[in-house]
Amino acid sequence: MSGKTAIIIGATGMVGKQVLALLLESTAYQHVIALSRRSMSISHPKLKNMVIDFDHLAEELKHIHADDAFCCLGTTIKQAGTKAAFHKVDYTYNFEFAHTLKQNGCQHFLLISALGAFPKSLVFYSRVKGLLEKDISALKFTRLSIFRPSLLLGERAENRLGENLAANLFPLISPFLRGGLRAIQPIQGAVVANAMVSIAQQPPTSDNPHFYYYDEMMSA
Repeated sequence: MSGKTAIIIGATGMVGKQVLALLLESTAYQHVIALSRRSMSISHPKLKNMVIDFDHLAEELKHIHADDAFCCLGTTIKQAGTKAAFHKVDYTYNFEFAHTLKQNGCQHFLLISALGAFPKSLVFYSRVKGLLEKDISALKFTRLSIFRPSLLLGERAENRLGENLAANLFPLISPFLRGGLRAIQPIQGAVVANAMVSIAQQPPTSDNPHFYYYDEMMSA
């Protein structure tokens, strides 16, 4: 083992739980820290499950050091209940996680964002994602990898009617999505998880941050 330590936030979500499983399997990491609000049922010799108050992330993580940080935390406005609650999860918690880990010497930050993220977007969801990308980029991590999937497919705890309809529609039109349009194709959460863990082990690219879209995630 290389002796590296990975830390993950959002390890109970659709993509995060698959990232966690891959990290635990990987010989690249000797220690894996998973943050959660409640104790996780999974156990593993490499795993340290930190049950913390997400409203005090900076305080909870002030003595935590990791080489690679995997940011998989996210919700929807429907799940959160209000725009303010959505902002708290998708921006505040994620930024505090990034800011604290950067202060503690983390070298590589890997963030799941979204296709269309833009800090001046008229769409609230895309604007929050874009602001998070912008502010985490300003932290100047040695390496920042940002993943921009379109619709994420996979088993979720809750049923999302719109996503189910889109998942059924896209196979009919995907043969016609070429060039830049390929980025809008839905992608399995397992593929994104695999891409994150695989890219964490690859040499850095010449650009920082580096944005990963559909084709790059599929081929990682």
